[in-house]
Amino acid sequence: QTEQAVALVGGVIGGILLFVLIGITAYLLWKKFCCLLSYEKLTSPVKKANANAIFEDQSTSEIQLKSTSRSRSVPFIVPPTLRGRGWVNLTNEEQIQEDTDPYMIPQSGPRSSFHSLAGAYVVGTINPELYKFPEDKSEMDFPEGSIGRLWFSVEYEQESERLLVSLIKVRKLQPPADSCSPFVKIYLLPDERSYLQSKTKRKTLNPQFDENFVFQVSSKMLLQRTLKFLVYHVDKQKKHHLLGQVIFPLKNEPLTDDNKLVIWRDLEKENLEPPSEYGDIQFSLSYNDYLGRLTVVVLRARGLKLQEENHAASVYVKVSLMNHNKFIKSKKTAAVLGSPNPVYNETFSFKADQTELDTASLNLSVLQSIKGEKTHVLGRVVVGPFMYTRGKELEHWNEMMSKPKELVKRWHTLCHST
Repeated sequence: QTEQAVALVGGVIGGILLFVLIGITAYLLWKKFCCLLSYEKLTSPVKKANANAIFEDQSTSEIQLKSTSRSRSVPFIVPPTLRGRGWVNLTNEEQIQEDTDPYMIPQSGPRSSFHSLAGAYVVGTINPELYKFPEDKSEMDFPEGSIGRLWFSVEYEQESERLLVSLIKVRKLQPPADSCSPFVKIYLLPDERSYLQSKTKRKTLNPQFDENFVFQVSSKMLLQRTLKFLVYHVDKQKKHHLLGQVIFPLKNEPLTDDNKLVIWRDLEKENLEPPSEYGDIQFSLSYNDYLGRLTVVVLRARGLKLQEENHAASVYVKVSLMNHNKFIKSKKTAAVLGSPNPVYNETFSFKADQTELDTASLNLSVLQSIKGEKTHVLGRVVVGPFMYTRGKELEHWNEMMSKPKELVKRWHTLCHST
């Protein structure tokens, strides 16, 4: 009897489980069938209650067909304020309003990404003034004696090995006459024979260029190159007058794909005097009395007499701190290949107590190195107190001492070193 009871209970439980399984299967099939019905209703064409409320004629309906046929694009919807106006086809299949004023000013107020598409604006009718970033106040803080400021951007394409330079604008030029018609020449040093030139802007001290230029340069040589911008003024007799220049070594900034740098630099006056016998060097000095730090910024050299003019020859500057003519410490710039006018823009700092400055001096030597040969000293200059120097070198040192924490920049003549 016990076995019969167990069999009976097992049969009842099995029947219940089978009934539950059949019920679940029937429910899932019913739910799937309902979803298919709702999907068909959603995908079926919806009749427009009033077609004229969106497009009033056949030409505008063609626009809708074209816009909806685009793959992976934003839907094209005509704003209510523009319904009924005339539209014309462009070569790129975009539409632009046929009106005397090509711009539309959007309504003020916050707008989220979920806002009604009826508030969208037609491609080609956006007012570009609305998308200009306000100028940083520090960018427009011009120093005393400024002769102008230049804005540009640089970007490097690794795959095509192209350097993209965008000339943006120049502000507050100081021309020799009342009127000014400026243009800009762009060089990629050390090549000083070829250049690219902007358009001339008529009668303005604040020209807006917005021009793009391309230089072909290999990635291996990129960090050895330097951009040079020369800003000229054209007078009524078609003569060119140099207003200022900007020197920008490319090694100073990280140039990679999708990294467009917007930069501004103050214009500098070009040294129009012919270089001295062994060349000249330009550097800045600064002393921070609080930190006890002497800073040297090696900027550039010009008119160097290279021992052998070839691209294998590298030129660098060695900066040495001396005390009582005793060597303390030295630092070197990176080498620039094969140029008599190298640009460095490198900063070095030395620890120097204020009590030591009366007996300290700086020795800057320009050296040329050719692989497998002896290094040649092309020239040198010493700046320091009255104990060691006279003339411009002493003036530079004294001006540095009289203007703590301020960079004092000057050109110096190189002397031959035996």
